[in-house]
Amino acid sequence: MAESWLVEQGIGEERAILYRSGHAVAARMRWPGGLEPGAVVQGVLIAKPKGSTRGRAAFPGGEEALVDKLPRDASEGAQMRFVVTRASVGEATRRKLAQVRPTDLPERPALSLAETLSDAKIVRTFPTGDWEEIRELAVEAVVDFAGGSLHFAPTPAMVVVDVDGHLLPRDLALAAVEPLARGIRLFGLGGIVGVDFPTLQAKADRKAVDAAIETALADFDHERTAMNGFGFVQIVSRFDRPSMLHLVQHDPAGAAARLLLRRAEAVEGAGRIELAAHPAVIARLADEWLSELRRRTGRGVSTRPDPALAIAAPHAQLVPL
Repeated sequence: MAESWLVEQGIGEERAILYRSGHAVAARMRWPGGLEPGAVVQGVLIAKPKGSTRGRAAFPGGEEALVDKLPRDASEGAQMRFVVTRASVGEATRRKLAQVRPTDLPERPALSLAETLSDAKIVRTFPTGDWEEIRELAVEAVVDFAGGSLHFAPTPAMVVVDVDGHLLPRDLALAAVEPLARGIRLFGLGGIVGVDFPTLQAKADRKAVDAAIETALADFDHERTAMNGFGFVQIVSRFDRPSMLHLVQHDPAGAAARLLLRRAEAVEGAGRIELAAHPAVIARLADEWLSELRRRTGRGVSTRPDPALAIAAPHAQLVPL
């Protein structure tokens, strides 16, 4: 079965879609900057309880991180090199700090999205509409299917998925499995995904759902619990960076700013590019991003804050010089 990753190296954002036999089956989103998995960076140990192997470090960009596996003789104020094992993750009411460990490796930046994916091909743009559809699913955090829907909600402990619909409980649970597997892959979810299926009294029905999940996620590296008597299942996989769902849900203005730049790169014709968006979105357009847009397009760029526009509805257009 033909399979390949396509990658867009956007402004402020890298995007990837896995195509299988011409269909988009998985996606990834990366926002470069900050402490990212695999990077080796210099920092300062700013907190360490006596005798502990854990602590907190600060880095030149202002970001802090939790430190694990410290030497017991490490002291506060020490300059050290650290390898990043997990990026910072934003949630509804807080931001989890990144996680790092001491290392003797030389300093190095994080890998690009294309470098982390096997057989990735960099393209100027994806096939029409695919990214927009996937991104919209993440913004809405809902995946519909015949007879029901899945509602995805990032929480401090896990991403919780609620299965809702009008089918009989066993039928609803089985119908939700394939859309669940699709959502996990398209959003690039990792860590713990807790799925609240309908309560199934019969053990045979619960086993049928377990078997369906095993088949649907056969090529997804994970562990999972069997469905309990309340219909709850946990799916656990590697988690070292925020998923698309985390990024767009925690920072909708930042996500919209990056979407606006993507749209601006695609405009055709003569004139200057005008970026119109809610003021919160305009405020997130970094100067270096606007400079890069000018470089890539060879056009002048201006911004127009418009409070009447929804945060999720920025647009780019050409206006006369």
